[in-house]
Amino acid sequence: MSNNKLTVLGIVAVVMVIWAVVQSRVSSGPPVAVNRITYLIQGLDTDDIGSIIIGTGDKAVILKRQGGRFVVVNKDDYPAKTSEVNSLISDCLGIQTSEFVTDNPENQDALEVTEQKARMVIKFMTPEPNSVLLAGIAVGKTKEVGQGTYVRLLSSDSSMNSNVYISQNIPWFSDQPNNYIEQELVSVKRDDIESVTVSSPDGKYVLKPVPNSQDVVLENLPVGKKLKSSEAKSVFSALSSLRFEDVTKNSSDLEFNRQYVCRLKNSTEYTLNIAVKDDKTYLTCSATFTEGRPGKSNTVETEDELKAKEAKLLADDKAREFTAAHQGWVYEIADWKAKNLKMPLSDLVEDESQPQETNVAEGTNEAESMQKPAQMNTGQVLPDANVPDSNSTK
Repeated sequence: MSNNKLTVLGIVAVVMVIWAVVQSRVSSGPPVAVNRITYLIQGLDTDDIGSIIIGTGDKAVILKRQGGRFVVVNKDDYPAKTSEVNSLISDCLGIQTSEFVTDNPENQDALEVTEQKARMVIKFMTPEPNSVLLAGIAVGKTKEVGQGTYVRLLSSDSSMNSNVYISQNIPWFSDQPNNYIEQELVSVKRDDIESVTVSSPDGKYVLKPVPNSQDVVLENLPVGKKLKSSEAKSVFSALSSLRFEDVTKNSSDLEFNRQYVCRLKNSTEYTLNIAVKDDKTYLTCSATFTEGRPGKSNTVETEDELKAKEAKLLADDKAREFTAAHQGWVYEIADWKAKNLKMPLSDLVEDESQPQETNVAEGTNEAESMQKPAQMNTGQVLPDANVPDSNSTK
């Protein structure tokens, strides 16, 4: 064999060795190409999600699927806000990676993508009782040079759990339970209110609107008192946007001895039973359509009658749904809002201002009295200046 042929064979052998090394490294590397934008979580079927864990340890927020919807375990299984849950899932599935960093577990601590050091950890789990990890993310620190955040894929495939990437689109995630529930209890338009009744151990009072005005009046206003307009308006419209601070099922140590009733023009009544403990205000709430649910008619109804009947049916349905949704729950209300729900009558009225005193007996003011001659206090009548004195010399 000639030297030229030997040289060619040697070069081919070297090339084959290099190719084998490259192939070996590629096969054991990350599932995505370097600098190729792709989604971090792939192939997750949201119907398989039984629970979502946001954060770690005792402070983690747990959302659990229950009866076709998610509930917040941290809040006694209070219903989660569907839009917030959907947004959380969508944000996680929308995270994209632009660069593969490492698959060495020893590097995770420095990049702060371990569950102990991560800025945020979110896990999607299968339903109980055999709950296992479907997928998740661990959000680490920001890249030292340039833009991007280190993020680690959490997967049911343990071989993928060590992969760390750079992402440019990490959204903000909340780890507070209240951010995943609807905190607005009720929202009533001021123009729809017919009356507001506030009751307490000290008595009760009724506020009603003034027709074609934003003012309100107090029924049976005490004599010598006048209504504080600003305070009355605040009490009257307290349900314009009533939100709660916290929620629980425990009411065993609360005394609900106050009440706020808002009656609407369509015969719906919202009733809030109120308790005060340790300077905090708690309430339970319900709604009733006071006219009663309309039944079937034995006669042919006109179009207007059908519309009126439909409106009553809708009002009754809304009241029933409201009561069912809030039955068994106790809500804590912020102090600035609670004061309008339990304001006593003494804070709602004030003394009428007294009119300025005048010299009623004389019917004149001081200036006028100074211009007239002083009257003698002897009971005698002064002689007329134009009539001569009978004792004078003729």
